[in-house]
Amino acid sequence: MKKLITLAAVLIAASSLFAQTIKVGATPEPHADILNLVKEDLKAEGIDLKVIEFTDYVTPNEAVESGEIDANYFQHIPYLESFNKERGYHLVNAGGIHVEPIALYSKKVKDIKNLKKKARIAIPNDPTNEGRALLLLQDAGLITLNPKAGIEATVQDITSNPLKLKFSEIEAASLPRVLADVDAAVINGNYAIPAGLSAKKDGLFIEGASSPYVNVIAVKEGNEEKAEIKALIKALQSDKVRDYIANKYPNGEVVVVF
Repeated sequence: MKKLITLAAVLIAASSLFAQTIKVGATPEPHADILNLVKEDLKAEGIDLKVIEFTDYVTPNEAVESGEIDANYFQHIPYLESFNKERGYHLVNAGGIHVEPIALYSKKVKDIKNLKKKARIAIPNDPTNEGRALLLLQDAGLITLNPKAGIEATVQDITSNPLKLKFSEIEAASLPRVLADVDAAVINGNYAIPAGLSAKKDGLFIEGASSPYVNVIAVKEGNEEKAEIKALIKALQSDKVRDYIANKYPNGEVVVVF
């Protein structure tokens, strides 16, 4: 019996030596949590998943482009495309996992109809999330945008602003911290959730279910066909992840797309 246990230990140690390691960058919740959920599933296939947490939207893309990490999981497709265009990067979508509906939150009013004239609204300052936030505010009937601006809209594209709302363009990660200092803020799901905000319960206005802003696994072009990346996508697009998200986020803060 002792020899069998020793042999088993040797075999386990040997298998770990030959395991394929992949490093995936992610923002903490829900991305890193979901990745950690599938670690054991990947280990069973000889893949050692290392999850590296980031708290911003720039560094994880730089790390993939440079080859420091193999993939990242934090961004939606319009942001990825905008980042490539702005930086000349070569990042591609290896697979879509979920949507985090963006929402307008407030500590000062309970109903969007109660926003006063010249209220200050904080929005993300990166190009695609700023456009996404402004489109949300347009859908809410608060502003009108130049239709030519599309998802790249900025405050300069506002053509009608009946309440004369004032806008503060702030780094997305900082929005939950400034919420109490403004009248309302449009906050991305992966920053709203750790701050204890629920889009369904706390949002004054929530993005529709048909959102094009699918969160994806991003890799450098040419790596999307690698076996370990394919295995990662398969593990993430699983019933295990679907059930986890349904149970962890019953109010629709995170919605699977597979």
